[in-house]
Amino acid sequence: MLTMYGIKNCDTIKKARRWLEDNQVAYRFHDYRVDGIDASLLHSFIAELGWEALLNTRGTTWRKLDESLRATITNPEAAAALMLEMPAMIKRPLLCAPGKPMLLGFNDSSYEKFINEV
Repeated sequence: MLTMYGIKNCDTIKKARRWLEDNQVAYRFHDYRVDGIDASLLHSFIAELGWEALLNTRGTTWRKLDESLRATITNPEAAAALMLEMPAMIKRPLLCAPGKPMLLGFNDSSYEKFINEV
């Protein structure tokens, strides 16, 4: 079973979920704000993808942070602490399937390839 991680009101999440539903792909949605995220799960994401890829520095939440705080996010521990405190800082969507590399972000072709390899 696929699991998509994200935040329900995110536009990219909506597009990705619509793609999965239009292509009749069964999945479970894990909303960081509703379901939370624990440190061990986040650290597994960081171990596979790297904290730089996982930290959403293009979003509003990042831009609203004080510059001095942003300057302290220079390693996996600092990034993880921030993402645990503010799950909107986690880039999304993140699509996971057992035994398969995680897919971060969304576009039609990457989802099609991911699904065909599951």
